[in-house]
Amino acid sequence: MRFAIATLTVTLAIAQVPFERIRDAATKEPGSWLTYSGNLQGHRHSPLTELTPANVANLRVKWAYQVRDGRGQTSPLVADGVMYVTSPHRVAALDLRTGRELWVWERPIPRDYQSIGFGRVNRGPAILDDKLYVATLDCYLIALDLKSGQERWSVKVEDYKPGYSMTLAPLAIKGKVLVGVSGGEAGIRGFVDAYDSATGKQAWRFHTIPQPHEKGGETWSGESWKYGAGSTWVTGSYDPELNLVYWGVGNPGPDWNGDNRQGDNLYTCSFIALEADTGKLRWHFQFTPHDTHDWDSAHVPVLVDAEVRGRMRKLIVNPNRNAFYYVLDRTNGEFLGAMQYVKQTWAKGLDDKGRPILVPGMDPSEEGVLVYPNLNGATVWASPSYSPKTGLVYVSAREVGATYFKREAEFKPGTFFAGGGEQRIPNDQQWGAVRALDATTGKMAWEYRLVSPPWSSVLSTAGGLVFSGANEGNIFALDAKNGKPLWNFHSGGPVTGNPISFHIEGKQHVAIASDRVLYVFGL
Repeated sequence: MRFAIATLTVTLAIAQVPFERIRDAATKEPGSWLTYSGNLQGHRHSPLTELTPANVANLRVKWAYQVRDGRGQTSPLVADGVMYVTSPHRVAALDLRTGRELWVWERPIPRDYQSIGFGRVNRGPAILDDKLYVATLDCYLIALDLKSGQERWSVKVEDYKPGYSMTLAPLAIKGKVLVGVSGGEAGIRGFVDAYDSATGKQAWRFHTIPQPHEKGGETWSGESWKYGAGSTWVTGSYDPELNLVYWGVGNPGPDWNGDNRQGDNLYTCSFIALEADTGKLRWHFQFTPHDTHDWDSAHVPVLVDAEVRGRMRKLIVNPNRNAFYYVLDRTNGEFLGAMQYVKQTWAKGLDDKGRPILVPGMDPSEEGVLVYPNLNGATVWASPSYSPKTGLVYVSAREVGATYFKREAEFKPGTFFAGGGEQRIPNDQQWGAVRALDATTGKMAWEYRLVSPPWSSVLSTAGGLVFSGANEGNIFALDAKNGKPLWNFHSGGPVTGNPISFHIEGKQHVAIASDRVLYVFGL
């Protein structure tokens, strides 16, 4: 039996958060944090300037909030004096000044629920009008009242028993709330869904794995499309002017054995551009055709307006899991350029259309083949950051390879469907870095080396700072121009969170989750 609990401890006087507030937040209310990425364009950048290289060393913990369930990958939201924080089974509204719980909503997960190929996490909520939206592990989209935490509506997105799940933060746009699904390692058929924000009625669904009669269906052999994966487990971005939603798509299934899915396997390992009103595909770009290394493209698409080849263009840029940094035209998906940004051994380079030129013999085998990067190499779900002030993209880079193995794969719903596995190189041969890349070329401006491959997202600020974290427990600030370390706090646990910045009573603060604790820092 499933039920939800909302505990009201105080009556909140919260203003409405209409779409216009979200769209204009960067210029009109920079002290808020109203979307997963801080803006609809996927920048994870704060326009606030109070914290600078000159004073950041004075940051101290103002308050901390203990997350009761699951390691923290949450990206909190901040609106009208309240912070909204999620974990796998809970949502909490916190007083922004003290961290005190104002209300809590809880939802037990069914006993037969399985996380197949991923951890039990929740990366955050979405906010729109008078509601807070959260996606649950057992594949429900829930709308909560901002003031009380009471459930306003819920909708079953999919059945969790075959392996579907949701770990992402929803994306709220005008009149709609969008979600994607986890579960690629169970051989699900991925999709992006849109729901009416007021009622929960489904507006559209776009399947990332086409049927044989649909465009792209010819890229799957036999009936492999039925369990082709293509999960959509990281939050997308949105261009209000073009009215296009951009979403990253995961790997094909089975992960490491492509024998029974001959072809490019669209739209896996791709970015897709969907019409926000209808869900119709406008364009796609596939980074890794016929992927056999689990290099899915479930990344936050970063939307940038910048000059390329002598003229201003609307760009979408991406440090990809396959080790290349890509620059595309976001109006039509045209490939404009790419550059390798971590070690890789699988491609000689990319052709003029952005298609990889393969190195022979790099597919997984029964004996094992050493390839860089590993399945979690280069970068994974952690958000990069783009600073309009520096023109740089900051990314958590992972330098790690693995020996890939191929095995037989028989599809059975609700079970692990991978067709192999990997053995990573020894820990002392792995490392990581925060890297600053030129947004239009991918050329590295600087790097800050880390002992091990990081899992934390990156935040940049207009005050000239970059915040991130390390597995060893360090939360740190760097100079955005040169990567010089300026401040460090040891949290006592691995840092896997999404840093954000906001105002408390007019003063700039930064928050980030480390293990099971959310820390809030201020001067």
